[in-house]
Amino acid sequence: MSVFMVERDLKGISMDDLAGAQKAAIATAEKMSDAGEKISYIRSTFAPEDGRCMCLFEGESAEQVQRLNDTAGLPYSRVVEALDLTP
Repeated sequence: MSVFMVERDLKGISMDDLAGAQKAAIATAEKMSDAGEKISYIRSTFAPEDGRCMCLFEGESAEQVQRLNDTAGLPYSRVVEALDLTP
């Protein structure tokens, strides 16, 4: 499996809506995993000043991660393969 970064523009989003979006991503990943897909939500980083949000997922392909976000109803500008450099 690879790590994929989902780029989002969430300028003006409330903290409640941001929390709801994160919960939707987690729940959708869990449903897909329960159905036998290899995919998981890792974490998100949000910059409130300009609304940029980067979410990391572990999955099999960018298309799979896009499908997760489409299913969850979450906006994104692109999905790219990434390296998670957490020590």
